Amino acid sequence: MAIVRWEPVRDFAALQQDVNRVFSSFFDPAAPNGGAGRWTPAVDLEELQDAYLLVVDLPGVPEDDVAIDVEGDVLTLSGARTRQAREGGRTIRAERGTGSFRRQLTLPDGVDAERITATYDRGVLEIRVPKPAAAKPRRVSIQVGESPRTIEGRDGAEDAGRATDDASAAPEPQPAGAAG
Repeated sequence: MAIVRWEPVRDFAALQQDVNRVFSSFFDPAAPNGGAGRWTPAVDLEELQDAYLLVVDLPGVPEDDVAIDVEGDVLTLSGARTRQAREGGRTIRAERGTGSFRRQLTLPDGVDAERITATYDRGVLEIRVPKPAAAKPRRVSIQVGESPRTIEGRDGAEDAGRATDDASAAPEPQPAGAAG
């Protein structure tokens, strides 16, 4: 009799895969083979200075099979990837997922849906969502004396020194009883 070392992590991983397969087939009955046909494209989100950029990998998906919709503050990306049978051939093993997909992303408040743009090149979709005007930093003018000046938030120590220049011209308070 051979002694076999028990590895609980491996056994739990196998159990988790079985449970995932059962739940996938239960919640998505349209997917053949217990969810083996499900496919969700990978999405990266990048923050640029003036926009958010969604980069979506859609290999093998024609641009006509992709839709981008904006309703309220929700951007919906949907489409489908199908397996194309070769003439005279048959599939022996299929690991690349196929089927329809749908991804929804909540947009920040104030995004102008008319300014959202998308480009598609060699299976990579890029969606540019301009940042709302309220999310951009801005400068505030403050009236000091007779001339307005602009204070920037990045260099607060320097601005604070300039802001006290007018105050330094005023005489300092003298202690009581001191001759001035």
